[in-house]
Amino acid sequence: MKIHEYQAKALFQKFGIAVPEGKICTSKEEISSLVSGMTMPVAVKAQILAGGRGKGGGVILGKTEAEVKEAADKILGMQLVTKQTGEKGTEVKTILLEQGVNIARELYLSILIDRDRGGIVIIASQDGGMDIETVAARTPERIIKVHVNPLLGLQGYQIRELIFGLELSGVVAKGFAGLLKKLYDLFTQYDGSMVEINPLVITDDEQVMALDAKMDVDSNSLFRHPDIKAMHDTSEEDPLEVAAAAQGLNYIRLQGTIGSMVNGAGLAMATMDLIKQAGVEPANFLDVGGGASAEMVKKGFQIILDDPNVRGIFINIFGGILRCDILAEGVVAAAKEVGLTLPLVVRMEGTNVEEGRRILAESDLRLTSAKDLRHAAELIAAI
Repeated sequence: MKIHEYQAKALFQKFGIAVPEGKICTSKEEISSLVSGMTMPVAVKAQILAGGRGKGGGVILGKTEAEVKEAADKILGMQLVTKQTGEKGTEVKTILLEQGVNIARELYLSILIDRDRGGIVIIASQDGGMDIETVAARTPERIIKVHVNPLLGLQGYQIRELIFGLELSGVVAKGFAGLLKKLYDLFTQYDGSMVEINPLVITDDEQVMALDAKMDVDSNSLFRHPDIKAMHDTSEEDPLEVAAAAQGLNYIRLQGTIGSMVNGAGLAMATMDLIKQAGVEPANFLDVGGGASAEMVKKGFQIILDDPNVRGIFINIFGGILRCDILAEGVVAAAKEVGLTLPLVVRMEGTNVEEGRRILAESDLRLTSAKDLRHAAELIAAI
């Protein structure tokens, strides 16, 4: 789960990491009162869950109150388009008014899960404020990577390796070491999958400060972090994905036309491959789970039908914990309730499969029961 910059900075402050003073603004009526009394310059920063805000016009530095107010009025409510938002962009509903600082140097710092090594990796560079991907591609020697064993934790020699690589010394080196320890504690205590500061700045008075903040927390850990869960902003997520999550369904919306419902993530992936092999594109990934009830199947069916791009539906179930007759009852109930008119292909195997097929056959619904996966693919191709 991603959180906004201002939320990440609130966590930074909780752990003693220095950030510029800032104010949150959510309406244009607040702009004048919030800007009044702030020391210039002030950075006006769009708060969306995507990178590249500056290049898209979502970050403006105002040197006077008039410039700050004008920038805030422009950014708040704009449809901000970046590489990560797509062509439609994202509406800016919140802005951060942040006190300017005197910057002597900009660095890059991030902590990530290293899945290849099964550990944690700290990445740093002297080239802060730039696209780290570009730096890595053009001048990889300027990227420093330190791998940390999570069972041992961050070690002193690893901090020194980063300090030497960034060419820090004196008060700045000490400040960086302290900040890195706090950032590592934040990352591990909150089950982070990524925390990034770009740029991490050194001010004229040799203070080390996080000028930006990005953080991604493992969604599976949110039961341990109610404060993070409360930060969840669903306004930038797909409405169908939000609705599915509220029903306990594993759903990801895609761009195709064939909706699918499956029990089990592996079977769902295989089903998506089957749809593509038939010459069409899947409209979604939907795993109702091994122990789904007829009601869960019904809710999943409704989520699929709420996608206007769907032109046909493929249900592929292996009856284990979820019996085939329970599935059939859920499908029939859902189809009758919504007045299904789209073609429906159902392939099921496993517990009570014959009873499930009987229920479907006697339902008078517009559906076709597939004999096996090959037959299902032929039916999908016909759709």
